Amino acid sequence: MKTSDFFYELPERLIAQTPISPRDAARMMVIHRDTGLREDRIFRDLPDYLRPGDVMVINQTKVIPARLLGEKEDTHVPVEILLLKRVDRDSWETLVRPGRRLKKGVTVSFGGGILRAEIGDTTDAGGRVVRFLYDGVFEELLDRLGEIPLPPYIHEKLRDPSQYQTIYAKQEGSAAAPTAGLHFTPEVMSRIRDMGVEIVPVLLHVGLGTFRPVKAEDVSEHKMHAEFYQVTEEAADRINAARQNGGRIVCIGTTSVRTLETVADERGIVHPGMGNTSIFITPGVKLKATDVLLTNFHLPESTLLMLVSALMGREQALDAYREAVEKEYRFFSFGDCMLIL
Repeated sequence: MKTSDFFYELPERLIAQTPISPRDAARMMVIHRDTGLREDRIFRDLPDYLRPGDVMVINQTKVIPARLLGEKEDTHVPVEILLLKRVDRDSWETLVRPGRRLKKGVTVSFGGGILRAEIGDTTDAGGRVVRFLYDGVFEELLDRLGEIPLPPYIHEKLRDPSQYQTIYAKQEGSAAAPTAGLHFTPEVMSRIRDMGVEIVPVLLHVGLGTFRPVKAEDVSEHKMHAEFYQVTEEAADRINAARQNGGRIVCIGTTSVRTLETVADERGIVHPGMGNTSIFITPGVKLKATDVLLTNFHLPESTLLMLVSALMGREQALDAYREAVEKEYRFFSFGDCMLIL
């Protein structure tokens, strides 16, 4: 299977640059896998496709101000550091720019020196381990000096950082938002609860594994970068109980899928657990704990499009994407969504 098998043409004008308002006004393509039928709806219609007894799984990760802008202490060359995953109290896996100038042992200064960083070893994914030096509380300094990182295809400056957080974001640690969740409003969540659908939180901190491009020509040669996940015992019990009683597992976003598929056994039973997952879901991989998926439209040749193709088939997925382009749906993080039934 080649990476180019997941390419599609996308006009740049369809890449959403700003969030839609209100959040639940985004368009939603509904795809019925069994019949091939597609409907054009609005996200706030989501409850129409849910049933009492279903369980809706959400990723409650919260985006941190992971983008730091500073300078090399010796030459004052501008430096950008993107935090990806915490290694220990003061060390992080990061992406750094300009990478060639930031050799091991170089120090970088932020905010006039109130936060400093020492460049360490290169990671397997091509990033760097960075150790931070500071007085006080790191999280407070990060809130003061950092910026919410937006994907490189978004060129508009975000006026309100809360627009890149889900309304249920709780546990800080992500370098990017689980974007399918950005469409939810308190009103939609209330309607879903009131109709008898369980809403169960899990956790996956979005890092390099989710958005790293596939550079290998052969899909099987791509290695996912590990991301931290957690499924509590309570969450596992609630999901399994719903499944046993005939309810469907409705995953909000590909990160929820990857979390559940990491901890599900061959029977589809979800087990509690926490750690780092590098699961890579491609066509041919059987999804054991996912019945329905709400997800945004993803980049060509991305691991996320491959995951969607595993659920609904590559040809059906690409045909749906072609239709979305023809109908001028908005794509990527601030774009519209699809509901795969």
